[in-house]
Amino acid sequence: MLDRKFILQNAELVAKNCELRGVPCDVDRIVELESSRLEKLQLAQELNRQANEQSKKISKAADDQERQQLIAKGRELREQKDAAQKECDRLESEILAIQMLIPNLTHPDAPAGGEEDAKQLSLGATAKPEFDFPPLDHLQLGEKHDLFDFEGGARVAGSGFYFLRNAAVRLDLALQQFAICFLSERGFTPVATPDLALTSVLQGTGFNPRGPETQIYSIENTELNLVATAEITLGGMMSDQTVMDEQLPIKLCGLSHCFRTEAGAAGKASKGLYRVHQFTKVEMFAFTLPEQSDATHEEMRQLECELFDALEVPYRVVDTASGDLGGPAYRKYDLEAWMPGRGEAGEWGEVTSTSNCTDYQARRLNVRYKTAGEKGTQFVHTLNGTAVATGRAIIALIENHQRADGSIAVPKALQPWMGCDVIQ
Repeated sequence: MLDRKFILQNAELVAKNCELRGVPCDVDRIVELESSRLEKLQLAQELNRQANEQSKKISKAADDQERQQLIAKGRELREQKDAAQKECDRLESEILAIQMLIPNLTHPDAPAGGEEDAKQLSLGATAKPEFDFPPLDHLQLGEKHDLFDFEGGARVAGSGFYFLRNAAVRLDLALQQFAICFLSERGFTPVATPDLALTSVLQGTGFNPRGPETQIYSIENTELNLVATAEITLGGMMSDQTVMDEQLPIKLCGLSHCFRTEAGAAGKASKGLYRVHQFTKVEMFAFTLPEQSDATHEEMRQLECELFDALEVPYRVVDTASGDLGGPAYRKYDLEAWMPGRGEAGEWGEVTSTSNCTDYQARRLNVRYKTAGEKGTQFVHTLNGTAVATGRAIIALIENHQRADGSIAVPKALQPWMGCDVIQ
């Protein structure tokens, strides 16, 4: 979340940013409530001072009658103090509830608008395929090679769940191995994370675990939730921790299952593996010094590009528009892969994203750093980026690498784990 002092000192700027992000937040209400909170806090402190003064007089009372009067007056002052403090705490809770809804500031270079206003920045090294045959979509290819079982998944867990079969299982595992090895060689520590996280951790990373619009599966009668991404668990593993500045950046690659309700998601473009309730993902995450975060963000974007160049998948990089950033991100880049079977004649489909969340998540999770010889601590910056979300990567791979005879070429980067160069 944003620093409250910053909000109060820059209320107009923050309100304009909320409008830019398409998030309704009553910033003026925070200013009003904070003024009332400070009044109640000062009153509580003054009443406490007076009560302490009364207590000091009790031992000096001339007689029992005066002593009882002093005791009664002290009790009255403490009751008034408690009432003022209770009101102060109520106002604090109301302020915090609004403060938690305010999105991060927006990078000045991020385009304004919604999803359709994203700006294309670059194209990948692999060109779109030019087929001399009618290409199949991933569901048709899956049927031909017995790769997916959506009907069985629905019988077991409901619509949106599935079984991977045969070469699809090996492809899923190959993508995981490739991404983890690729990132390990570039200084990222591999971490296999829990699939569950506390509600406080989800809130700390900016996810809404409760309510009608949530994308989170929550465990009834507990404070546990299935995670939508390893961003949640990797951020939460450092909550309430303070590190020395020389330990930063801390770069992690997390392997986790991801669970999403996908509430409201529908349409032909969401068919098959593109929008499902469970998938596996390798996620980059970094804790950095504030002055390191911009460079780390560019590094993550470049690593995502290198990964999909190695997979020989056509893609474009887009700078996400302000209204599509979500709450925590200061700036976000998406990689959209070309998917020949998507839409009537092929479409771009998001396969990765990387976000610089500055100190927004760290402030909520209370992750700080300390510099030797200096007083106090500062909040770290956090960044996240998808290396590979296996479901959508499989779509892009098999649709772009299909051949006229229906076989599917395996990119060289995955052949060591697939044990073959073609699926046929």
